[in-house]
Amino acid sequence: MKSDRPNLRAIIVLAAAAVVVAGTARLGVWQLDRAAQKEALQHSLDTRSRLPAVEAAMLADTAEGSAEQYYRRTVVRGHWVSQATVFLDNRQMNARQGFFVVTPLRLNEVAGGVVLVQRGWVPRDLLDRTKVPSLPEEPGEVTIIGHIAPPPGRLYEFAGAASGVIRQNLDVDAFAQEFSLPLKPLSIVQDAEGSPPDGLLRQWPRPDVGIQRHYGYAFQWFALCALMTGLYVWFQLVRPRLRSRR
Repeated sequence: MKSDRPNLRAIIVLAAAAVVVAGTARLGVWQLDRAAQKEALQHSLDTRSRLPAVEAAMLADTAEGSAEQYYRRTVVRGHWVSQATVFLDNRQMNARQGFFVVTPLRLNEVAGGVVLVQRGWVPRDLLDRTKVPSLPEEPGEVTIIGHIAPPPGRLYEFAGAASGVIRQNLDVDAFAQEFSLPLKPLSIVQDAEGSPPDGLLRQWPRPDVGIQRHYGYAFQWFALCALMTGLYVWFQLVRPRLRSRR
């Protein structure tokens, strides 16, 4: 019975190593597959940005339709709903903390409806974090050049932080009810092109779907797979032979 123990131990070690090696290799392949999917998505977004601009009257009224229009350019005209302007806190631009300024725009009669406009970024007042900058008044109809995007991304927030001029996040449905606005389920990110000198920074980053992150994960899994293979070969094959020769 004692002579069988080394063989049983070797079988258990081999089985465990095979499971770990196969599992890490499979996870690495899965991350490569995710990277390929993200590359296809990035290509789709880049292609959309080169398509003709979406007319204001053609802006989608459903979440599904909006997703098909994301990152396409658009030019809209309307009037600011200035009393509903909000400043989204803890937003970065060029590695600086500040606010995203978001104001609803009531589209002209031809298009109809109201759309959220991400107008730009402003720095936070270092002495008084509750102070927000005053924006210049723009009476009458304004023209906004930008691209269609999802509503502003959500950050972690504590309970009760979703009201007031300064907010952590903006929920489109709740915001629409709060101000009685027929909001479309999308937003427009205002470009620097054609924008007034209002002091807002509009150096928006290029949409990034995280391709490199998946390649990084794949490298880690394949490295772990190679490490486990190397350890098994050394301790179970090479090292015993070296000992036997001695």
